[in-house]
Amino acid sequence: MSEDALREEVLTARRIVVKVGSSSLTTAAGGLDADRVDALVDALAKVRSRPDSPEVVLVSSGAIAAGLAPLGLEKRPKDLARQQAAASVGQGLLVARYTASFARYGIRVGQVLLTAEDASRRAHYRNAYRTLDQLLAMGAMPIVNENDTVATAEIKFGDNDRLAALVAHLVRADLLVLLSDVDGLYDGDPSRPGTSRIAEVAGPHDLDGIEIGSAGKAGVGTGGMVTKVEAARIATGAGIPVVLTAASHAADALSGRPTGTLFRRTGSRSSDRLLWLAHASSPRGALHLDEGAVAAVVSGGASLLPAGVTKVDGEFAAGDPVDLLAENGHIVARGLVNFDARELPRLLGRSTRDLAQEFGAAYEREVVHRDDLVVLRG
Repeated sequence: MSEDALREEVLTARRIVVKVGSSSLTTAAGGLDADRVDALVDALAKVRSRPDSPEVVLVSSGAIAAGLAPLGLEKRPKDLARQQAAASVGQGLLVARYTASFARYGIRVGQVLLTAEDASRRAHYRNAYRTLDQLLAMGAMPIVNENDTVATAEIKFGDNDRLAALVAHLVRADLLVLLSDVDGLYDGDPSRPGTSRIAEVAGPHDLDGIEIGSAGKAGVGTGGMVTKVEAARIATGAGIPVVLTAASHAADALSGRPTGTLFRRTGSRSSDRLLWLAHASSPRGALHLDEGAVAAVVSGGASLLPAGVTKVDGEFAAGDPVDLLAENGHIVARGLVNFDARELPRLLGRSTRDLAQEFGAAYEREVVHRDDLVVLRG
């Protein structure tokens, strides 16, 4: 692609997810920068006003950072309780700022707060999709963030870059745009002389030997280039191209100009929620499988039955995500378990028919149904 050519992936996108990081919206000391918010809103409103009227979903960090100054905190706290308190104060300020800024264009906003635990469960996944889809159908601007006020360390997405990739998959987006304080992916530390921006990544092999930094410049976010590249890997693997650039270049990126780094799609689009189970869930325990069960689950597309389970690790409840391990201890799959950890030991190695005869029909079911299972390693 020449430097003058517009990006077809951007111009043909009918539904776009845009993610912006904390450092692009706030000051290092905490508090929202109204001019930065307005500049981003200007760019998003311009996209929506195009003749083809693309739909836009905004995934916005900044709640915790926005709550620092009002609570008298000089920097992002390390403990979860104070992070949640800052998010509680900051989320309202963040949405209020967006509401006022989008109102300049007559655009209403709708807040959608997600947790990783919610998104990996079938009913909640469907509800999240319906809410976002309906907001878009009614002309509103969905503003998505992680529900930091209730998320625990075990159920957090970890960063909003990954959340954005998963939201792009959830809403069946045609494009993901990641906005940061760096204008793309570089072949080394961009602050060092001699490094250059990588204009396009066609696949993982293009990243061989690339030094990828892990920290942002402003110190108020949790992400870095590592999380952005990982988000790009998740999205492109699900058939969604990604543009990574600086927030100050948002208008250029959304108009198809060759700013930042374009990650081309590497996989095919999937409409199910198993991507969330693979990338957003944190396992609460593990099930050890015998050789036959591993083959059935990994190669045969089968559910996991009690007869194939040899050992149970961890404390979990029915519906929790658990890892499925081969005899050598390697993780081969992840799934939502249908039994509590305390129930399983008496079921191991037995057929569902025998279990139904002894304990009742409720026990004639899979430990993990194939519809709630994703293979992680072949």
